[in-house]
Amino acid sequence: MKKVDLESLKKVSSQYHLTMDEDELTGFKDLINSGILKSYERVDQMIEPELPVKYARTPGFRPTEEENPLNAWYWKTEVDHAKTGKLAGKTIALKDNISLAGVPMMNGTKVLEGFVPQIDATIVTRILDEAGEIKGKAVCESLCLAGSSFTSDTGAVLNPHNPAYSAGGSSSGSAALVASGAVDMAIGCDQAGSIRIPSSFCGIYGLKPTWGLVPYTGIFPIELTIDHAGPMARTVEDVALLLEVIAGPDGLDPRQKGLPSKPYSEFLTGETNGLNIGIVEEGFGWEGLSEPEVDAMVRKAAESFSEYGALVKSVSIPMHRDGVHIWNVLGSEGATVQMVRENSHGLNWKGYYQTQLIDVYSKGLQTRADDLSLTTKLVILAGQYMQDTYNGRYYAKAQNLTRQLTQSYDAAFKEYDVLVMPTLPIKATKLPTGDIDLDEYVARSLEMIPNTSVFDLTGHPAMNVPCGMIDGLPVGMMLIGRHGEEETVLRAAHAFEKMSQINVGTVVTAK
Repeated sequence: MKKVDLESLKKVSSQYHLTMDEDELTGFKDLINSGILKSYERVDQMIEPELPVKYARTPGFRPTEEENPLNAWYWKTEVDHAKTGKLAGKTIALKDNISLAGVPMMNGTKVLEGFVPQIDATIVTRILDEAGEIKGKAVCESLCLAGSSFTSDTGAVLNPHNPAYSAGGSSSGSAALVASGAVDMAIGCDQAGSIRIPSSFCGIYGLKPTWGLVPYTGIFPIELTIDHAGPMARTVEDVALLLEVIAGPDGLDPRQKGLPSKPYSEFLTGETNGLNIGIVEEGFGWEGLSEPEVDAMVRKAAESFSEYGALVKSVSIPMHRDGVHIWNVLGSEGATVQMVRENSHGLNWKGYYQTQLIDVYSKGLQTRADDLSLTTKLVILAGQYMQDTYNGRYYAKAQNLTRQLTQSYDAAFKEYDVLVMPTLPIKATKLPTGDIDLDEYVARSLEMIPNTSVFDLTGHPAMNVPCGMIDGLPVGMMLIGRHGEEETVLRAAHAFEKMSQINVGTVVTAK
């Protein structure tokens, strides 16, 4: 353990606006070296507990371009698993911010390139225990800070419906692999819409569960209050099945309180009798962004629930329009402090810390910061400036306003069982070709989040449901439910899936 020196304490003293002469600092130096530092030395000698790795796996390989036509795989591997269970016969891809022991994890950025986790995330063990066959790691956007699919340092992920278009992000590879039929299911993670955005662009089902329902243990975080992990699949049945397996407390994530898993598959009745469904008007007509044909298709899909036993009405939630602004404040400062300044995990919580990841990532930030994506640099510059200038008061205010925002939806849920709006105001956008300026880079990366980001703040379950195609590209309808009532959202999604005559599962793979 490196001893504390006088110059280092002078720097700390200045940083914290302390006025001390050299003699005083020398006294503190001696106290630290003879006292507190000994505790650090003892802790350094101790062996910390690690998450179990129950099943063997191969180190795997990075697939070639011919083996990876959508550029959606980061790494392929073979993992042993239980022989019987709920996921028997199902193939699964993991977003590449999820730890799979012995298999490289890049999280979309060169800053983390070369990192190999030594643990399995909780949800990995749960999948393997139920006989799920994990086929590898799916490309994700650089540090998961983009809603398009061109920011990963491994290159753009292509949309299976048209390879000239974005697959959406940040769970870009997860959605593309499911939509193309390469795997049956995938895990995505969602802080501003990163499960639902690529699900909408690629035409699959993707559920952001209630905050805390699925343990985030062993997954690279962005901000503790908005981190979610959830299932993606081509059918509602598979989404429900995967959620059954991964949901529920693991004893390591303190966000998980009173949220057990449920037999979600048993709620898929194929009908909506007795459900009250509210069409949220503020989710439509975003000036300068919403595409009228997308709004019209989602509204028609939402109204169609009335033909099958549901009561459908319009509802106004004015604060919905402020949600993206609250998210921008909370997301910018929260991600800057936790994910960047504090090397991913931050402080002051009782969850499991992945110390090996902290070591590798912190060194990467020190040596390869210039390799960060432009969206990440934007977040760092804005977030740290606001922290330095206003000392975190706006982050605090945004968290307080989130309570009010949550209450505005909870008030609507007193009358409605499910709320509906477009998942995204737009269809998939074209992938950039050649050089792209900063304004366009940021616009294409972040423009699509005004409806999705809100529910990462409030924690309500929200699900993309494909509801049609325009110009060969999918359109998504978002269903939102009460906290802890994923079964109602899934029931409505399943009914729409069964009732709809639109074939949302057939796609054309990239050539």
